[in-house]
Amino acid sequence: MTVITSEIERFNRLSATWWNSEGPMRPLHVVNALRLDYVVQQITAHFGGQTNSPLAGLRILDVGCGGGLLSEPLARLGAQVVGVDASPGNIAAARLHAESRHVVVDYRLGEPAAVVPAEERFDVVLALEVVEHVSDVDAFVSRVASSVAPGGLMFASTIDRTWKSFVFAIVGAEYVLRVLPRGTHAWRQFVRPSELALAAGRAGLQQTDLRGMRYLPLIHKASWCKDTSVNYMATFSAGALTPTRAKKTEK
Repeated sequence: MTVITSEIERFNRLSATWWNSEGPMRPLHVVNALRLDYVVQQITAHFGGQTNSPLAGLRILDVGCGGGLLSEPLARLGAQVVGVDASPGNIAAARLHAESRHVVVDYRLGEPAAVVPAEERFDVVLALEVVEHVSDVDAFVSRVASSVAPGGLMFASTIDRTWKSFVFAIVGAEYVLRVLPRGTHAWRQFVRPSELALAAGRAGLQQTDLRGMRYLPLIHKASWCKDTSVNYMATFSAGALTPTRAKKTEK
């Protein structure tokens, strides 16, 4: 297993609060809108897309999907979404919410190696706010990257391991302002952008974009910035778009 057992237990305890935009997951709800716009823009720029259903015909794997905060909106935009999470509570919450909204998402309980067949490929793979919760970043990235189809994209967001992230993401967010539950993050598990890019490179992916994200907890507002020393998001490509995919997106 690459996911740390204590992390699974903690998310199980929080699972009932995923869709409460005023509860412990409020910061995720705030940044989710920002990340959704970014992901959709990057995908449509890479693959093309239709105005009414920009993700139609694309298969997306959401690793560490949590309660489905990103899986559901992507499915509503036309994508065939598979959401994977190692927390039983998270998957239960995601399935319940999707069913109540009549949104079709294939949610699978377990780690990618166990529930995503080695031969299964996706146009887009998401690993958002998950690499800081695994015990072996290289092994995790390698396995996730292997699910990206030729010409596909992988998105990863996490927190840099710097003194600034310790002050803002842990001391400030968890202990002073308490916008996140205490123990949400462990500073030693944070991943530097260079480490993430190196792991992705070894897995055959090339970084095409990197940007920082600023979150202001007092007013609950998120925005993109140049500073990647706290929160950041990276996009990786598995090579040029293949003729088959180009033809598919021209429909």
